[in-house]
Amino acid sequence: MYIYNVTVNIEDAAHDKWLAWMKETHILDVLATKLFIDCKLTEVLVDHEQGRTYSIQYTVKDEETLKLYQEVYAKKLQQEHRDLFEGKFVAFRTLLRVEGHFQNTDPR
Repeated sequence: MYIYNVTVNIEDAAHDKWLAWMKETHILDVLATKLFIDCKLTEVLVDHEQGRTYSIQYTVKDEETLKLYQEVYAKKLQQEHRDLFEGKFVAFRTLLRVEGHFQNTDPR
């Protein structure tokens, strides 16, 4: 299991429009590819000189599935993001391998 993590810092002036678009359109379009298991949208809670930072975490079963996404879908979806928010964000992507998943089962 892997997490395809996209970290985005978005300018304050574009934040509300960007966040709504991510929730209502972009993440749903990525999930509609049927290549990802789920997605978590999280805000990185650190002090910034400007903008706000988010981590969008897509769970994917293996590297081959992610490669398929990147080859078939990523370019178009990333271009849509750039078309709407060019010059208002900085983004980088990382791939994380899940080494374990633990849940609290202690009833205390």
